[in-house]
Amino acid sequence: MAVLVLAEHDSRKVKKATLNTVAAAQKLGADIHVLVAGHQALEAAKEACQIAGVKKVLHADAPHLGAFLAENVAALIVSLAKNYSHVLAPASSTGKDVMPRAAALLDVQQVSDISAVESADTFVRPIYAGNALATVKSKDPIKVITVRTTAFDAVAASGGAAQVENVTAPADSGLSAFVSREVSKSERPELTAAKIIVSGGRGMGSGENFTKVLEPLADQLGAAMGASRAAVDAGFVPNDWQVGQTGKIVAPDLYFAVGISGAIQHLAGMKDSRVIVAINKDEEAPIFQVADYGIVGDLFQVVPTVVEELKK
Repeated sequence: MAVLVLAEHDSRKVKKATLNTVAAAQKLGADIHVLVAGHQALEAAKEACQIAGVKKVLHADAPHLGAFLAENVAALIVSLAKNYSHVLAPASSTGKDVMPRAAALLDVQQVSDISAVESADTFVRPIYAGNALATVKSKDPIKVITVRTTAFDAVAASGGAAQVENVTAPADSGLSAFVSREVSKSERPELTAAKIIVSGGRGMGSGENFTKVLEPLADQLGAAMGASRAAVDAGFVPNDWQVGQTGKIVAPDLYFAVGISGAIQHLAGMKDSRVIVAINKDEEAPIFQVADYGIVGDLFQVVPTVVEELKK
C-alpha cells in the first residue's frame, strides 16, 4: 500500500517541513502520495507535484478547509486512510494539532516525533527531552506518524512529475470555527528552516537588548532570531521565537546561544545543530557541554566585538 503525507502550505507554496517528511516517507519503500488540503490552494498542489519521489498529489478544496482546523482536516484524513498503510505529517504545531485527532478517529496509536525509520513498523523517537531514544514497534493496521523534520534531510523540491487528483472533503464538522489569525511578518528566514540562528536568553535582560545587541549580529549573518523559553516568558520577544521542547525544534548549520544557560528544555530543541557557539558569563553553564565553541564573558561586550569582526 501507499504512504500518505499531509502537506503544510500557505495555499501558494509548500513549506520545507513537507520535504523533510517526504524524506522520512521514502524510508518506508512505498509509493508516496501528498495531501494538499485547503481552499483555493491549487497553486500549492501544483508545486507539490514537483517534489522528488512523489507519485500522486491529492487536492481537497473546500471553504471549511481554508483555516486548516483540526476537526475538518482529521476527518478528511480518516476518509482517505483506508487506502494507506502509513499517514505522516511534520511534528509541527499543525501536525501536533491534526494527527492525534486522526489517530483517535481511526482507533490507532500515534507514533510521535520519529527521528528514524528502521522498518515499515519500527521507528525511533526521542524521549526524556531527547536524552534517550526509544525504538517503537507498531502493530496497528494504519500507522499515524509525526516526523521530527530536523532528523531527515529534505528531498528536492523539484524534479518530480506527479499528477493532481481532486478528492472530496467531508462536510464541515461544525465543531469549531475560525475566528482570527495574527501573523508575524519578518524579512528574516523562517526559524525552523534557517541555516543560521541567533538566539538570546534570560541573560539578555530585556527585549530592547535583543534589538540593540543581537539584531546586528543576525543582520551580519543573515540569520533568523530565536529565544529561550525564559526570554519568551519574561516578555522580551514573541512566542514564535521560542526554541525548545515546548517551542520549535531546529537544526541549523550554525546556532548562536547568547545569554542562554542551557536548560534541558532548550537543549532538546537545538542540540542537533551542526555547530553551536555559546556566549555566557557563567563558565559552569550547561550550554557549554553541548557547544562546539564557547566564549566565557559579558555578552554585551563579546557580541558587539563579534559584529565588528564580521564587518571587516
